[in-house]
Amino acid sequence: MTSLNLIRRLHQHRMWAIGRLLYAVQDLTEEELQRPLPIGQGSVWRTLTHLIAADFAWIEALEGNPEPLFPGDVPGRLPGNQAGSGTLRNLAELRTRWAEIDAHWERSLQGLAEESLTDLVEKVSTSSAAGKRFSVRRSDILMHVCLHSQYTVAQLVNMLRQLGRSPAPDVMLITLARSELADAGPPGGA
Repeated sequence: MTSLNLIRRLHQHRMWAIGRLLYAVQDLTEEELQRPLPIGQGSVWRTLTHLIAADFAWIEALEGNPEPLFPGDVPGRLPGNQAGSGTLRNLAELRTRWAEIDAHWERSLQGLAEESLTDLVEKVSTSSAAGKRFSVRRSDILMHVCLHSQYTVAQLVNMLRQLGRSPAPDVMLITLARSELADAGPPGGA
């Protein structure tokens, strides 16, 4: 497997895991979405909007916008402080917007060339080094997006457990791989 194929696979898993998570949260009440919890960004809703804002910001940076701002964000506000919530009013809107961002990611990943993985990409930080401009290899950003997503998805799964929602969604890459093989049927088509 090439580096590029591995990166595409990790992003396929990222999108699949988020899809499973969005399915798992669809029946939460507004109170459950907003209930303060001591992990993630402090609530399911804030953590979801943090994650979608990050997915948006990084694809924008990869495509040449070093200061991406998710629609509804306030310039200078740190992530997690209601990131993206200004334009997203409910889970239906969140799912619709995420589908658009995932389609954007899929197009970008399909057009990616192996030799571009070492290109430097500029982005202005919105986290601990807020306002500082950094140059980072494209490959590191592509892996960071997946690792950040996995970390945040794990927080959301834990939040669902704290809300008494079970079973929690299984978002492990091995589960995706096993399901793909099961869907493909036995080897040789027999």
